[in-house]
Amino acid sequence: MAGKPRSNRSPRRNKRPDYSRKIGQPPGALIHIGEIKTAKPSITLFDYDETGFFESRFDSIEASRSYQPNCRVLWLNVYGLQEPEVMAEIGRRFKLHALTLEDILNTHQRPKLDDYGHYLFFVARVWRPVDDSGELVSDQISIVLGSRFVLTFQERPGGLFEPVRERLRKGAGLLRQNGPDYLAYSLLDAVVDHYFGTLEALSAQADRIEDQLADGSIAPIAHMRAINLLKHETRELRRSIWPLREVLAGLTRVEEHLICKTTQLYLRDVYDHVVQVVESLDAIRDTAGDLMDLHLALESQRLNQEVRVLAVLSVLFLPATLISGVFGMNFHFMPWLDRPDGFKLAMLLMLAAAGSLTALFWRRRWLRSRV
Repeated sequence: MAGKPRSNRSPRRNKRPDYSRKIGQPPGALIHIGEIKTAKPSITLFDYDETGFFESRFDSIEASRSYQPNCRVLWLNVYGLQEPEVMAEIGRRFKLHALTLEDILNTHQRPKLDDYGHYLFFVARVWRPVDDSGELVSDQISIVLGSRFVLTFQERPGGLFEPVRERLRKGAGLLRQNGPDYLAYSLLDAVVDHYFGTLEALSAQADRIEDQLADGSIAPIAHMRAINLLKHETRELRRSIWPLREVLAGLTRVEEHLICKTTQLYLRDVYDHVVQVVESLDAIRDTAGDLMDLHLALESQRLNQEVRVLAVLSVLFLPATLISGVFGMNFHFMPWLDRPDGFKLAMLLMLAAAGSLTALFWRRRWLRSRV
């Protein structure tokens, strides 16, 4: 919500859906489950066909009740789902099933497609990066497609459908010449296109981690956290995109009174894009696994180098320890004990032994790779 500082962890991880509010409630109870991401709901209506276009905004349900459609297609978009009264009014006006309204208010739905006969209801999820850290947040988008209308419900404004709105305002493309099924296709196409931007962010994050592993610019524990975050976000994104294939496949088999054959051809193209996104996610997931293997290999190599240095130092001091131990024995008759320069000779012997071992290690490149 605006005005509150953002924490280091994404809102999706900080808050879990509170399903306890639905316990004991009848099916179809209008209870909002999810985060409140807007100050208040905002309703926008597009009324258009090939000859006319009208755009209206409503601040309340009362303001919308007096509106009379002027054209062939209606597109009603709602931002903010925290007021069940708004959903109840929309359901009454467009004759939506109570289970549809319940699914819209539950903002943790898996992407799915439901056929209610006179309209279709399908759910998708859109992901966007929080910042450069690679964390993602998701919002649910619910779409209802009828014979003369399209209803979209979003948790908050994000600009996802703004290109579609601009094409409607300018009369560009085929939107104004086609029915609500083509509008629904355009909205789904915008959702899938947005996934490619999210994939670019994940790929950039993977490249950044690889560069940091190569130059050692951050601490190893930070590497581990970044790789785990990349794997987690890739897995979550794939879980929400994979069911979208079933949704699009189902839309291509819907009866023609809701989706015509021409629009089904466009939906098959969106299906191909979703397959491409899933394949790209699999590649990023494999890259994350390779980065984890590389991180562990670099840490193992670094540990081996540290152990090698400790081993070399121990071996260098081993002759000195041996010599000092020999001369420290309690015998009355030992070489060099009575000589005035005995101490110097013992020290020279220690230095000579250490120097010989150092030269040997240097020739075998045990020290050059580290120093």
